[in-house]
Amino acid sequence: MIPIASPELGPEEQQRVADVIESGYLADGPEVRAFEEEFATYCDADHGVATSNGTTALHAAFEALDIGPGDRVATTPFSFIASANAIRLTGAEPVFLDIDPKTYNLDPDELEAALRDGEQIDAVLAVHLYGLPAEMPRFVELAEEYDFALVEDAAQAHGAKIDGQPVGSFGDAACFSFYPTKNMTTGEGGMVVTNHRDVAEGVAEYINHGRSNAYGGSSSYEHVSVGHNFRLTSLGAAIGRAQLEKLPRFVEARQRHAGKLNELLEDSSVTTPYTPDGYEHSFHQYTVRTDDRDGLQETLDEHGVGSGIYYPVPIHQQKPYADLGHTAPNAEVAATEALSLPVHPALSADDLEVIADAVLAHGEEVMA
Repeated sequence: MIPIASPELGPEEQQRVADVIESGYLADGPEVRAFEEEFATYCDADHGVATSNGTTALHAAFEALDIGPGDRVATTPFSFIASANAIRLTGAEPVFLDIDPKTYNLDPDELEAALRDGEQIDAVLAVHLYGLPAEMPRFVELAEEYDFALVEDAAQAHGAKIDGQPVGSFGDAACFSFYPTKNMTTGEGGMVVTNHRDVAEGVAEYINHGRSNAYGGSSSYEHVSVGHNFRLTSLGAAIGRAQLEKLPRFVEARQRHAGKLNELLEDSSVTTPYTPDGYEHSFHQYTVRTDDRDGLQETLDEHGVGSGIYYPVPIHQQKPYADLGHTAPNAEVAATEALSLPVHPALSADDLEVIADAVLAHGEEVMA
């Protein structure tokens, strides 16, 4: 079976972890500080704060931006539910706006229409779904015009860019996940990057029990606010530093594999991923659209090809959020048609041919 994901860890990660074990700094420490600095630099951001996972990164970013009860945060309903949960966990209310059906990302026209109608929007969470950047230049313009906080959910977009500018450097804060299936991993882990020192300080304080001087200072047992323990371990940071060195190669391989699949599937029955001019898709997922998803997935399985449905139920239709009464027709259709195929760096040229042959075979079966 060709798996939908295949994390690549090797002797570099093993050596880094061994070094941390030898040092005795197993929890938060110098290794985490080094990882924060290196990852922020990679994102062309001034500050980085490592967290225990991508969800806690989102939660801490909203807390640092003073988003809470009474606030309303616009976001996409077509994402992993953590995007909305992080909003709800602060006490704020998510406002689900529809997606652009070509990009699967939050449609800036939908946001602008809501703002022009006078709808209260205190923050926007723009998700870079599947590794394709959301339309950040538009969102930045709207944030400046309507004065709302702008957060990037870059959990799936390590290495993605717009006109050469990395995701993570557009909003007031950006949040990444290092879950095992992401473009790079720490096992579990996350990161908030920002160009605003006060935001970095707020995140560092919140993830470390509300301690004073938690960012860039000598953290003490003086607690100035109520916070959580959302810290990343030094063991996770050690893996992350080794993975970050490999990330450019990982992203290049994903892009190369996606390009080959686009070529092989050009005349197939599926719609291949769309990438706007000037955008660099990092292909966390290679997602096609088909009106016979169940049949295609069955054919892929018969050919030994793994696949994944991300996501079968839009967030606004999930039980915790259904009572908000939002509709999103484009997201609802995408949830019935989107299917992700393997695109990870471990694929061989033969694997790509097998994946494409399976998709083409299904098309022939449907036409027969």
